[in-house]
Parts: sequence; structure tokens; C-alpha cells
Amino acid sequence: MTAQLRCIACGATPASPAQDFRCANCGDLLEFVFPGRDFESATLKSTWHTRKASSDKLDQSGVWRFRELLPHIPEEHAITLREGNTPLYDLPRCAQIAGVENLQAKHQGMNPTASFKDTGMTVAASSAHQQGFRWVACASTGNTSASMAAYAARGNMHSLVLIPEGKISWGKLSQSLDYGALTCQLRTDFDGCVRILNELVRQKPVYLLNSVNPYRIEGQKTAAIELLEQLSWEPPDHIIVPGGNLGNSSAIGKALLEMRDLKLISRLPKLSIIQAQGANPFYRSVKDFGGTKLEPMTADTQATAIRIGNPASWKKALRVLRETAGEVEQVSELEIAEAKAEIGADGIGCEPASAVTLAGLKKLRKQGIVKPRETVVLILTGHLLKDPDFTIKFHRGDLFTGTPDDPKTAQTSRLQRAPIVLDADLGAVIAALDAAERNS
Repeated sequence: MTAQLRCIACGATPASPAQDFRCANCGDLLEFVFPGRDFESATLKSTWHTRKASSDKLDQSGVWRFRELLPHIPEEHAITLREGNTPLYDLPRCAQIAGVENLQAKHQGMNPTASFKDTGMTVAASSAHQQGFRWVACASTGNTSASMAAYAARGNMHSLVLIPEGKISWGKLSQSLDYGALTCQLRTDFDGCVRILNELVRQKPVYLLNSVNPYRIEGQKTAAIELLEQLSWEPPDHIIVPGGNLGNSSAIGKALLEMRDLKLISRLPKLSIIQAQGANPFYRSVKDFGGTKLEPMTADTQATAIRIGNPASWKKALRVLRETAGEVEQVSELEIAEAKAEIGADGIGCEPASAVTLAGLKKLRKQGIVKPRETVVLILTGHLLKDPDFTIKFHRGDLFTGTPDDPKTAQTSRLQRAPIVLDADLGAVIAALDAAERNS
């Protein structure tokens, strides 16, 4: 069975992609399809389960373990850091807050470079290696650059990172530096970095590793396959995903549709996408224009991973949103910060962009879209330590100082846990402990 590229708009099937991974006929995105694919679902499930006990490097990857559903790349070119294999956590406190009985989180922040990007990067970087590229490149708000730099280093390739100056978490940027990337901070936003990158790959032998690369989407879809395996192939009622460049929601939705067609699952969960209110072009596209067009915007949110005003994969996301009967919602900066602290109080923790899922769930629950007894899985895309400054500022109470949200922050004070400065005195510590006990 051979994977085939197909344009999502005009249906063209190029033998190989252009350097910018756009359709040569209409300029839209490409995706992989698998004509004639036919598997026995029970055999696939058994094969994937058996591989868990294997010592083979591909079998130990939570992506390559599902390689029957991926484009073929010879094993000698596969670059893996044992990505995937991420946990599924119960969130009992968050469930009570949101008003649902069964809430879980698939934590993709537990990948090797601490974000979901690794699941797509292992496949896309391996494709670059197979084709003999010496340089790979991406535009990034942080997580993509960290992941790309790590996989390039592992595959003995050079990496180029284009990031918007002053609009990135240093926790993420430090990873790219440590993995040896050539890092360029451009005086523009993420979308400006993308524009420069697209011009670059047309002129230089550099392999583009943003999510317009369909190999990325194929790798990222395995998170949904692994999730359903963890649920014994019983789909939840809802899967809720953060919405930035929309590659991840597109990938998860693609996996759900493929698993249904292969009879790995009997029904589709509803896939809902949540955006930050200050970076909500997809939300506005659906609500204001019925998905007929998307108007780019200047994105502004402290959830840096989804600070994207012109998402490349919006048409793919729209398709899976409709086919799964999902919803799109937006949440405020205050709602994001509150939800992030609530997830942390369940002992899990995540980066700000991940927390839009819980904030969005609370809205969907109030609207009656999510029912109390329905099962819900949140996709947490990044680790808590991806953006420690956000967390510290929140707990100190100065995250929103000087912003329009400053007067409203009293409602989050119950979640703040700022350090207490005391004299080195046992009595002072006991007094603090007793006070905390009374307030617990």
C-alpha cells in the first residue's frame, strides 16, 4: 500500500510536493491519502499491542508503533526519540469544576521535548533525512523550534529557526539553542516569519518542517490512535483541542475519520477546537462567515503557543470540525489563566495554550453542548515548564498588571500560591502552616 499526496481543494495528486508543500495548481495544502487500504482491525490492534513489549527502536516509539497507518519511510532513515507513549490522566477536581462526571487529559507535554510537536516531527524529520537534506527549517512560536532542533540534531542535520522577536517563551527558546539550532529572531510576528520561510525554501535547499508539511500531520495523528488504544477502543463523547495553527486538531480529526473507516472504532467523538480570544481567526471564520473564508488578524495572547493570526490548516480543521459535529469556542486571557491553575491543582500542570481546553469545556458545558454524564478528553499540548514566567507571574498576582483584565483578577486569587517570605523561625513556619490549614 502506497501513500499518495492529494490537494485538499482541487484534488490534484502530485507525484512529489513542492518545496513549500503547496499545490502547484491552486496553492492550497496537501494531505496524504491511502488508496485501497484495507486492514483487519483486530489484527492491527493485536500487532500494535504486541509491539509494546518489543525492544526494536521503532516499536518503542508511540508513533512508529502505528506505522501501518503512516507513509513508508525506511527504518534506517527513521529519527526517533521514543516519542509518543504519553499518559492519559484523570482530572477529578477539574471534572467537578467543569460539571462533568468523567474528564481525562491526554498529556502530549510528556513527549521528549515536552510538547505534542514531537509526534509529527519524528515523521517529517525522517522524511527530510531520507531525501538527503542537510538543512531543515521552521517558523515557530517556540514548541516547533524546540522539537525540530532536537530531531535535526539526532539525525545529524542542521536546523534554522525563525521566531518573532520578543513574542516567545524563553523556556522554549532555550531548548532550540541547546539543540544547536541557528536561531533568528525576526522583527515581525509568527505569520511574518512564515512568509520569510516560504520565500527561503523556494531559493535554498532547505526542508520546511512547519505543519503545512503533510508528514507532520501524519505523525501527529498517532496521538489519537494511542488515545483510543488507551481507552480500549471505546471513543469518548468529546475530544477538546487547543487551536493555534490548527495542524494538531486537523491531525487528530484525520485519525478519527481513518479509524472509523478502518472499523477500529464504532463511532466518532465530537472534536471541538478552542482558541484564545485575542487569537481567534478560526472562531470568527466559523461564527461570522460560516467557514467560507478566514480573515487574518494580529494575534495577541499570553498563550504564546497559539498566538497565530493566520492559521495555515484552517480548511483541514473546518472539515474535521464538521465531520465530527464538533464546536469552536473562544476564551479570555483570564479564563485561560484560571483554567491553567485548576489543571495544576489536579497535580498535572500544562503550558497556558493547553489550558484553553478546560476553559472551553466550562463554556461548552454551560451552553449544554457537553452533557454532565458524557466522557471528555482534553488534549494538553505542552508541559508546565514550557512557560514558567506565566506561572510565576500568575501566582505572584501580577500576570495582568497594567492590562484591562487587572481589575478582574480578584476572582483568581483563590488559586494563587505565592511564596511566603518568613524569618528563619520555627514558630513562623508553624503559624503559616496553621493558617494554610484553616483556609484549606
